[in-house]
Amino acid sequence: MIPIRNFRIVVQYEGTRYQGWQRQDSTGNTIQGKLEVILAKMTGLDFVQVDGSGRTDAGVHALGQVANFKIDTELPAEEVMDYINQYLPEDIGVLSIEEMPERFHSRLNAKGKTYQYRIWNSRIPCVFERRYVYELAEDLNLDAMKAAASYFVGTHDFKAFTSNKKSKKSTVRTIDEIQLERNGKELVITYSGDGFLYHMVRILTGTLIEVGLGQRTPESMAELIRANATRDLSGALAPAKGLCLVEVRY
Repeated sequence: MIPIRNFRIVVQYEGTRYQGWQRQDSTGNTIQGKLEVILAKMTGLDFVQVDGSGRTDAGVHALGQVANFKIDTELPAEEVMDYINQYLPEDIGVLSIEEMPERFHSRLNAKGKTYQYRIWNSRIPCVFERRYVYELAEDLNLDAMKAAASYFVGTHDFKAFTSNKKSKKSTVRTIDEIQLERNGKELVITYSGDGFLYHMVRILTGTLIEVGLGQRTPESMAELIRANATRDLSGALAPAKGLCLVEVRY
């Protein structure tokens, strides 16, 4: 009898044409869905479940999404990876594979994540990177944005920074660091923390952009991380295409 083996993979994808990570009944056009179809074909099973470290929205990209799946196969790990990559579309790729203990779970065992949001802050179009950046022509005050971002570092209730109004789970999260770096016409915001709520990074970014445009003050951020703050008090939801999941830590 072939034993069940638990594999962890690191997946990279350009999310432009996909409806996010999570499998959906209404479409097969998701990252999770594509992986599951290929693994079912490889094993001859009707279904193989692939668990990701978390969901990414439609249009969001990933440099280092982590997922795991359990299959009974005698194939070496590298051959499993080669098989998956053979049938994946060109905008999704498995970068590495590793056999893990049975109890490993890519989401439940994750200790932290890093996301990056890229803003092309110029009136000149960003032709070749347009799928990966949010193009914003108005000048941004970087110093004001840095001052605002400092309020979010630490452990806070980020209820005002999620679009999920129905969840009864805790909205308290810890952000370890937020870096804002300007490189020519591009502004990159890097978020590292123990975990992020639904739409949290995009709403944080939208709020920081409003500070950069002079529509909010850095000091007003203090009101947004109070326990009774609500979504209507925070900023706009920044476009998905500027966001990328960089790393998942274990």
